[in-house]
Amino acid sequence: MKFELQDDYIELFKLLKVLDLVDSGAQAKMIVADGYVLRNGEVELRKRAKIIAGDVLIVGDDVTIKVVSASSTV
Repeated sequence: MKFELQDDYIELFKLLKVLDLVDSGAQAKMIVADGYVLRNGEVELRKRAKIIAGDVLIVGDDVTIKVVSASSTV
């Protein structure tokens, strides 16, 4: 899935919530804290990590998110 970034960044837990991958912000924070999110191939444990254009996230075993700039044509 592709996420179009409207600002310079979005915090990781907010991204999970915006994409409806979780039911609540608390659930998003738990998923991150439990190590279920990979950012660019490495485990990301910071709930408020600033996700920027070019980042690739893998949530669990089956959801891949490519973050692109809203002005990007890629």
